[in-house]
Amino acid sequence: MGRADPEEGQLPAPVKPPDGGWGWIVLFGCFVITGFSYAFPKAVSVYFKELMKDFHVGYSDTAWISSIMLAMLYGTGPVCSIMVNQFGCRPVMLIGGLLASSGMILASFTTNIIELYLTAGVLTGLGMALNFQPSLIMLGTYFDKRRPLANGLAAAGSPVFLSSLSPLGQVLLEKFGWRGGFLIMGGLLLNCCTCGAVMRPLDMGMKRKMEKAQDKYEAKEMLPIGGKSEEGISNTDGTKKAKKAKKKPKKGKKLLDFSIFSNRGFIIYTISKFILVLGLFVPPILLVNYAKDTGVPDTEAAFLLSIIGFIDIFARPACGMVAGLKWVRPHVAYLFSFAMLFNGLTDICSARASNYTGLVIFCVFFGISYGMVGALQFEVLMAIVGSQKFSSAIGLVLLIEAFAVLIGPPSAGRLVDALKNYEVIFYLAGSEVVLSALFLAMATYCCLNRGKKKESSPEKNPSAGGGSDTEEAESDVQEVDEHSSDNHQPAHNTDNAMVAASEEANHVAEEQSGEGGGCPERDREVLAQDGCDADQTVERHRF
Repeated sequence: MGRADPEEGQLPAPVKPPDGGWGWIVLFGCFVITGFSYAFPKAVSVYFKELMKDFHVGYSDTAWISSIMLAMLYGTGPVCSIMVNQFGCRPVMLIGGLLASSGMILASFTTNIIELYLTAGVLTGLGMALNFQPSLIMLGTYFDKRRPLANGLAAAGSPVFLSSLSPLGQVLLEKFGWRGGFLIMGGLLLNCCTCGAVMRPLDMGMKRKMEKAQDKYEAKEMLPIGGKSEEGISNTDGTKKAKKAKKKPKKGKKLLDFSIFSNRGFIIYTISKFILVLGLFVPPILLVNYAKDTGVPDTEAAFLLSIIGFIDIFARPACGMVAGLKWVRPHVAYLFSFAMLFNGLTDICSARASNYTGLVIFCVFFGISYGMVGALQFEVLMAIVGSQKFSSAIGLVLLIEAFAVLIGPPSAGRLVDALKNYEVIFYLAGSEVVLSALFLAMATYCCLNRGKKKESSPEKNPSAGGGSDTEEAESDVQEVDEHSSDNHQPAHNTDNAMVAASEEANHVAEEQSGEGGGCPERDREVLAQDGCDADQTVERHRF
């Protein structure tokens, strides 16, 4: 209920998620894609020192490479949503894998920083975007009851790849230079094509066939065998066709659903994520160079990202399991707020870390909090908008976050160049994350209270469109009730007419029996015929 047909511009009703089976293969593919998408922009920071020497640029200039990658990952969200709704997830992911790989390969031949922006930044970032978003959509298609756990396991790909790509990048930099490292990284990104190939879509047509067969079977079971059953089935089909004809004004296929902006929960989530992204990615991007500037050897500085990744590996699945608990899942937005608050306070409390031990402690707590945020961010969005509108919602959210990505890390890099002080950057980034956590918790609480007041007086305050499955189901129930009440009215009228006719017939029969004449045969036939027709009419209307 509440789902439109494809010709009406909406996605078809999906088959029930299997919560397993081939879904575990899809989960592994999503694990790899998430690892490359999130870890790659951070792992590239290992090459920044060499790039600064070769191209004679500042740190803020090299920081734009990671920022452009993340901006393309987020900013091309609506384009990716349109392509997925038009062509499907698998073809889009195959194209994305080729673009991501070719971008890094071409980057190894660049001669200036602008060419590096266009290849490693724009082209590779676009390719990763065309892989990342469809993989999340497929994950939501294959999992429902186990979706929090699936999201946590898929999100664990980011720390796993971060803990491996960062040391690997350091080794490649020492043996082959940054050009050879970029070339080999481009070859690794071809694995995205393999992950795209396993994204097998669920059969959408099977459910419609089963529902049609079930409707006919129920019609045959409800009506007696013979002409009435055939007539009942034809009436049922006619009713369905009439409903489709009523709902058919939208003929164009809706490639991007903007109706989700009427959902207050979606608006709150989007604003909170924008503030969060301003400061979330700054510490891991600056961490390696901060450690090097404090006198930490290059190998040990790169190992700090591995510590974050190692802790993050266990934090994300564990947080996904907690979010899947029955008493936690309805309040997952508050758990997400707590994760953001934890992350922001970690940045603020660790701003004065000036030795390697202090940086290691920071990495441990940052890994836990960062893993919680990564495991919950898309689970909360799925819970707000539902699986049917998730493809459009994630594209629009990522587009809005792209502006924050373009502002956050480059601004932090420029402040580092100007102030030569990392402490201010950590304070600023942590404050932004804390602000996003407080905004999400307070706004969600206020909306929940307002929603409870509306539930107490549903007649005076009808629900203002949120696009959720529950609201669509309620509107459909009201429509069905109105339709059924219209159908029952003639049935009651027929019942009253039949009762009046039978009473009149009994009165005539009593008079004739008192006179000794009895009821004529012709009158009995007429009354019997009238009664039969009334019964048939009542039975049809009740069906």
